[in-house]
Amino acid sequence: MEGNGQIVLEMKNISKEYYGNKVLKGINLSVHKGEIHGIVGENGAGKSTLMNILFGMSVIHSTGGFEGSIEFLGKPVTISSPFDAMALGIGMVHQEFMLIPGYSVTENIKLNRETTKENVISRILGPGLQTLDWKSMGQDAKKALARLEMHIDEWAKVAGLPVGHMQFVEIARELDKEHIKLLVFDEPTAVLTETEADTLLSALRRLSENGISILFITHRLHEIMEVCQRITVLRDGVQVASKLKSETTIEELAQLMVGHSIEYMGKRKVNLTERKTILKIRDLKVLMPGETVQKVDLDIKEGEIFGIGGLAGQGKIGIANGVMGLYDSYGSVEFEGKEISINNPREVLKRGLALLSEDRRGVGLLLDMSVEMNIIAPAVEIQRKFLKKFGFFSLLDRSQIRSFALDMIQKLDIRCLSPDQPVKRLSGGNQQKVCIAKALALEPKLLFVSEPTRGIDIGAKKRVLDTLVELNQKNGMTIVLTSSELAELRSICDRIAIISEGRVMGILDPDAEDAQFGLLMAGEYAVR
Repeated sequence: MEGNGQIVLEMKNISKEYYGNKVLKGINLSVHKGEIHGIVGENGAGKSTLMNILFGMSVIHSTGGFEGSIEFLGKPVTISSPFDAMALGIGMVHQEFMLIPGYSVTENIKLNRETTKENVISRILGPGLQTLDWKSMGQDAKKALARLEMHIDEWAKVAGLPVGHMQFVEIARELDKEHIKLLVFDEPTAVLTETEADTLLSALRRLSENGISILFITHRLHEIMEVCQRITVLRDGVQVASKLKSETTIEELAQLMVGHSIEYMGKRKVNLTERKTILKIRDLKVLMPGETVQKVDLDIKEGEIFGIGGLAGQGKIGIANGVMGLYDSYGSVEFEGKEISINNPREVLKRGLALLSEDRRGVGLLLDMSVEMNIIAPAVEIQRKFLKKFGFFSLLDRSQIRSFALDMIQKLDIRCLSPDQPVKRLSGGNQQKVCIAKALALEPKLLFVSEPTRGIDIGAKKRVLDTLVELNQKNGMTIVLTSSELAELRSICDRIAIISEGRVMGILDPDAEDAQFGLLMAGEYAVR
């Protein structure tokens, strides 16, 4: 809380320019001891840039640094690297994972802070030859995870964990550090289910009560209102408001973020009994680590928006990944009445199915390539689109590619300097929108969409969901939407299947009672 008046952090008149583009314009931010201070804004508003300045990230100093000053515990400080920030007692949980997949949970948590113990050789030749104290490190990792009420095997490989569990490992690594005074959380709940997010918010409150200050960046405004004492709103690099929670509402914050009120496109009611089945799934088993699908039967109607929900690790993410052939799968899948080979991604794509993956960096993007090349690459490779043919030879049709890319950039509001900008230079939310554009370039008959609004602000979320509804209504595209946010599914889906323990527990209408959804998620009973 800020009752004792001690200011831990002050960022004064912070401005930052990238290649002539001013992304921060005179930001003033203060955080009190034990305060949870929320920062909200659309993707591209400058939130992550501000935090990169605070944490001394190289992307700031390699591009000319910044204007303004930083005070920590009442003293001016120069933060030239993350090591400087950590030495002061500042920790950061990044929007994109900084974990090493081949290492265990414990190894990731203790990386560069390993505990050692003496051995016979080190007693003679010196401490440089001490051995790692694996038992002690495992205990530390378990303790840090326990603070988050997460019961993850501390010796499990990170590569096999669901993305939600990876996020908790990131957070546990920061909690394990000694002398932490300020923790920065950049979209920590973006990959979490509502239950996991509640667990994290409880942990934030406990950290706050223990005197740790927290900067909390999230697009989920109800979380901001639930745990923050003060909220700063950024829009286009400008600080448009700084308010006590008691002085504002979710509706006002949303309007301040985007400059206008938010209204979602309505979803029309359709009579599914008159629609033919376009996708029939029988006895589907998918061997996806952390998301194993046991035995799934589903019938998807042509032209519907079908929702798939459930808690993390219960199998909902595995269904689309299995049908698209990204993980070994067994069972029968028919598309438009004909069997498809589910372990052959190229064949599935050629048949008119496409996937917008939940793992945008691992599966969805070619980070070193430009925005436009990311958008059109699969369509060129699989469908031979965007090509000029000269006899036996084909060349990329640059004008057609640029025209399509510009159309997608405008339609999805992808915040980039140009279509030539490398995707790795975009914010997480804008990278997600590039993934959506890439899927749309394939013009699929059926589009699997997994966690499309993860890490996206409320304005961008509206554009994404409205785009899916528009594709469904105007183009007749069948959409299978997998999401951890039940409200998102209920806003646009015709039917929603709830997955628990790798199986379909039931299928509900979006206007079914909350209690029914809750019981299905808990695996209590099945409804058809």
